[in-house]
Amino acid sequence: MKTKPQKIWTATILIGLLCMGLAACSTAPQATTPRYQLSADAAWSKLNTVAYKGKQDDIFFVQPDLGWYVNGAGKIYKTTDGGQNWLEQLSRPGTFFRTVGFVDAMHGYAGNIGTDYFPGVTDTTALYETRDGGVSWQVAKGQEGIQIKGLCAIDILHNKFINSGVLDKRTIIHAGGRVGGPATLLRSLDGGSSWKSIDMTPYTGMILDVKFFDAMTGFVFGASSSDTEKSRARIIMTKDGGASWKTVYESSRPYELTWKASFPTRDTGYVTIQSYNPDPATSQRYVAKTEDGGLSWKEIPLVNDIKVREFGVGFIDANTGWVGAMDGGYQTTDGGLSWKHIPMGRAVNKIRLLPTGKGFVGYAIGTEVFKIKQDNARLP
Repeated sequence: MKTKPQKIWTATILIGLLCMGLAACSTAPQATTPRYQLSADAAWSKLNTVAYKGKQDDIFFVQPDLGWYVNGAGKIYKTTDGGQNWLEQLSRPGTFFRTVGFVDAMHGYAGNIGTDYFPGVTDTTALYETRDGGVSWQVAKGQEGIQIKGLCAIDILHNKFINSGVLDKRTIIHAGGRVGGPATLLRSLDGGSSWKSIDMTPYTGMILDVKFFDAMTGFVFGASSSDTEKSRARIIMTKDGGASWKTVYESSRPYELTWKASFPTRDTGYVTIQSYNPDPATSQRYVAKTEDGGLSWKEIPLVNDIKVREFGVGFIDANTGWVGAMDGGYQTTDGGLSWKHIPMGRAVNKIRLLPTGKGFVGYAIGTEVFKIKQDNARLP
């Protein structure tokens, strides 16, 4: 016969398992306590940049006023006044700059998509480096392993770690590519002094974005196949610095791939899912969301419109963020429970958000560059 404490313990376990089962079955996003609150007149405004014929892919700021953007014409531009003015630092015809990231105000990297994907791209160098704030660019040195074809994403992490019993700092950089394959990941644990390349073709057909939390734990956002017609959106995770990978999300539909990701907190993350399916019955668009640090993901609906193609995503906290699309942007303030279509430029491929004391500033790049700024958005 069970004692009373045993009965209570058994009931507690059953209730806990039931709750876990209900949570696992639920597909609705759960809003968390926000850190920021948008004002009623918060809006994205267009910056004065050089006209470009198509989608521009990346923008990066090390400080709210100091940043760079790149495009497929081999151009790199720099601003020191929050985007009011831009200086062309590099023009390299035949290079398609797809991604950019800076360690600090002087040291940065720019990634090239590489040959045999877009017409007119002749440059086979995947990664360029600057040590003087973008005044000059050279081929990044110290690469070991298989040659990388091209890049779509750069992730820069300033990481604290225990070094011989002393709290130390280091810069960890990952660069991955590419759309259409082949899938390769560049990895540096010493701020770019040396690089190791990892063949990722056994795990993903493409790499569209990369995010690491520390030297060991990270994610690659890609697709199950390099053939878009066969592809399903896929997210893979490593807990051992890239030695092994596990699929933590895969869509159930063909013609899909992930695109860009945003982690406003360690637990909460979002990733856009692109669909190229021509069937009108597949018009529902989704964003994938995690609330457990990427261990599991659930799809949340964005909009039911076959004309919408998702690109960039950026969240300033777990609730407040934006998704860029071909026809503008979509804004949520409740963690994806609801979305509002807003003007923020066309084909918005990358969204960068930076806290600024009591507020934040954001930059979005597509065919043009847009900015949002709110000085008193931080909640007590």
